[in-house]
Amino acid sequence: MSNPQYITDSAGHKISVILPIDEYMELMEDLEDLAAVAELKDEGTVPWELVKKELFSNDV
Repeated sequence: MSNPQYITDSAGHKISVILPIDEYMELMEDLEDLAAVAELKDEGTVPWELVKKELFSNDV
């Protein structure tokens, strides 16, 4: 990640950030990935043997 540029208020507090668009897009993709993981976190898992059985029975 490159050095971001900050916009500050009159007191010198950082209020905004400027990033290159590719870095911004990468951050947005990471955020979407994390949201998807959080959604699936509470779902149960499927045992590997069952998955394997279903895959082979469907000729996948």
